[in-house]
Amino acid sequence: MQSSSASRSWLILIVSILLPLFVGPASAADTDYVLGAGDVIRISVFQNPDLTTEARVAESGSISFPLIGTVAVGGSTIQQAEQLIARLLRKGGFVIRPQVNILPLALKSAQVAVLGRVNRAGRFPLETANARLSEMVAAAGGIAEDGSDVVVLLGSRNGQPFRREINLPELFRHGDLADDLVLQGGDVIFVGRAETFYIYGEVQRPGAFRLGRDMTVMQGLATGGGTTARGTIKGLQIHRRDEIGRISVIEPRLSDHLQPNDVIYVRESLF
Repeated sequence: MQSSSASRSWLILIVSILLPLFVGPASAADTDYVLGAGDVIRISVFQNPDLTTEARVAESGSISFPLIGTVAVGGSTIQQAEQLIARLLRKGGFVIRPQVNILPLALKSAQVAVLGRVNRAGRFPLETANARLSEMVAAAGGIAEDGSDVVVLLGSRNGQPFRREINLPELFRHGDLADDLVLQGGDVIFVGRAETFYIYGEVQRPGAFRLGRDMTVMQGLATGGGTTARGTIKGLQIHRRDEIGRISVIEPRLSDHLQPNDVIYVRESLF
């Protein structure tokens, strides 16, 4: 009987040591999240499955947990809430060495604002503690047709103002998702208007057009539908404004790259 009890004790000890190696620690994004009203969490205590509880944080910031009753977790990080519940279980003599884990199921208290050139601007809840920038842009209906590829993220990190510019196409083109940042409550995502160029004169569709990445003069002409029957690419001109507002007129090659706010002028053929 004593041998069986000793074997069981050793088994528990081995499992407690090896379990974190397989499960892995909670990410910083999860443990740093501050709980608030409306959040839904699952609380589990190692070796005590009967204490596993799903709870919704009330407007008062409290939840109800077996054995210890009402627990005020609002305003605490997930890690702090785990430590608080463990301390109360230990203090009440219910569990000698409690290992408490909190898993966020739905995070309703934290919201992110998405503004600018998106298809559905507004405020959106962070449904999970590790929600990323691209997911929130998708929740806002994606970038509008005239929206910029560069997204600006504003917020606060470690008590300091935070600002980043992220080029979404580049992020996915290179497969490096490090810049697909994890969001926090209070973040603001802004999508500005895309850079444009203009074309007028003897072209099929004069007007303003979105400036594509590394777009050439020839591609710009094609975007405008090409020249009319009376138009010619000879003597083609670009009116370009410099940093101090001066306008210069250049005669580009068709392979030259366009710059933001360039104005292409297509002349009428004399013959």
